[in-house]
Amino acid sequence: MIIKKLSLPRRTFLRGVGATVALPLLDAMVPALSALSTTAAAPVRRLGFVYIPNGAVMQQWTPGQTGPGFALSPILQPLAPYKDQLTVVSGLAHGQAEPLGDGNGEHSRASATWLNGVHPKQTEGADVEAGMTADQIAAQTLGRDTPLPSLELAIDLDGLVGNCENGYSCVYLNTVAWRSSTTPLPMENNPRVVFERLFGDGGTTDQRVAEMRRDRSILDSVTDDLAALERAIGGGDRARLDQYLDSVRALERRIQLAEAQSADAELPDLERPVGIPGTYEDHVKLMFDLLSLAYQADITRVFTFMLGRELGGRTYPHLGVPDPHHGLSHHRNDPEKLEKLARINTYHMGLFAHFLEKMQSTPDGDGSLLDHAMVMYGGGLGDSNDHAHFDLPELVVGGAQVVSREVVICGTRRTRR
Repeated sequence: MIIKKLSLPRRTFLRGVGATVALPLLDAMVPALSALSTTAAAPVRRLGFVYIPNGAVMQQWTPGQTGPGFALSPILQPLAPYKDQLTVVSGLAHGQAEPLGDGNGEHSRASATWLNGVHPKQTEGADVEAGMTADQIAAQTLGRDTPLPSLELAIDLDGLVGNCENGYSCVYLNTVAWRSSTTPLPMENNPRVVFERLFGDGGTTDQRVAEMRRDRSILDSVTDDLAALERAIGGGDRARLDQYLDSVRALERRIQLAEAQSADAELPDLERPVGIPGTYEDHVKLMFDLLSLAYQADITRVFTFMLGRELGGRTYPHLGVPDPHHGLSHHRNDPEKLEKLARINTYHMGLFAHFLEKMQSTPDGDGSLLDHAMVMYGGGLGDSNDHAHFDLPELVVGGAQVVSREVVICGTRRTRR
């Protein structure tokens, strides 16, 4: 098993000593060194969440039967090879995504509530508020023994600011991951940045060991400087500096964890991406490939990945769909628009199937990565024409899933397995 690159952009972080006390990515604290067991008797468990924007054509998503013998609906056809590890959960609703007196803003609330079920605060400013999300709750346990407690990825640039929808900050559209009720996590869309966060400057063992040694050298130097600074400042500043030092110590524990794990086994040859690929499909597949490798190397066990942002107007001319996705999602039950929207939904599902194939073909203990993972795929809108926050498109795939055949979450639920 190889652990190569730590999560923090260290040089930027260390230069910020005089101006920054707490950074959003410094909250994940990895405990003191613990032994990993990835044997066949005790495989690690992994959890992922893949978000699709602008709802789905539910008539072509929802299977017609319940129980293990259900037939796959048209949109779900790409998942046929994984049907024995597939559970489709129907009838789910997010009541906290409803207006509740706040008026329009359905897309913002769709993504903001998807993994927490908390009604977001309507604000255009920096005082955003929602709720800690399921991925971050899981990362507190699953991420204790990995250098990255979690990984947050997207395809769209995480750069929109201000008011994006009827008094709601763009933050609610930019991410589906919240570390706390007031701490949304940024989603990275550049594969090169993701690669460097995971693997450093290269994929060989020697390169990764050299990277860890360099990081330790930088950290030792900065720790000495901070200790001297702490002796020279007042009580109030010392308390703020302590928060920073806590983060430095957490980084040191991550280095210790990485050094303690085996460094004599090679991953497949890796080339650092040059940036964002020219096509959407290549971009999505590359990000999925990086997630698969992150799982394989046990760099992280929890991820969130947004295939698109709510309100997004991406077009798919290679599918014969030149219409902007968001506009098309308001189909008014026009058969032609519904057919195009279903084509997009099926295409996204095919890209997801690419990821599942990667995991299924990668050995892990007594099975595969897919056997020891649970990945949830879905979105915060059902019928987007009505901005419906009920009958949501949701499914889970993987051998580690624990889903009862009768699920009750705020109402009657049906499952298909």
